[in-house]
Amino acid sequence: MITKSAPKELIEARKKLDLIDESLVEMLEARFKLTHQVGLLKADQKMTSLDSDREAQKIVQLRSLCEGKNLNPDFVAEVFRLVMREVVKNHEKLRRR
Repeated sequence: MITKSAPKELIEARKKLDLIDESLVEMLEARFKLTHQVGLLKADQKMTSLDSDREAQKIVQLRSLCEGKNLNPDFVAEVFRLVMREVVKNHEKLRRR
């Protein structure tokens, strides 16, 4: 919601944030479409939904990507743990089909 009494700079910054948020949602959609394909492959090959080694490697990689950026690596790791947890749940559903 944009407050009419907010300074113009604040309104413009919020508009930019809205665009970034839309992009993030679109990227999540693309990621989940691809992980759906991975889940189908895993189910077809009778593979487990959870790959702890892959997840651990991914978290290390993501933490590394935070270096030199104004990002809290703990926060980024937690966000991706949530994403990966949802992926595993989706893969479990595919395995039960």
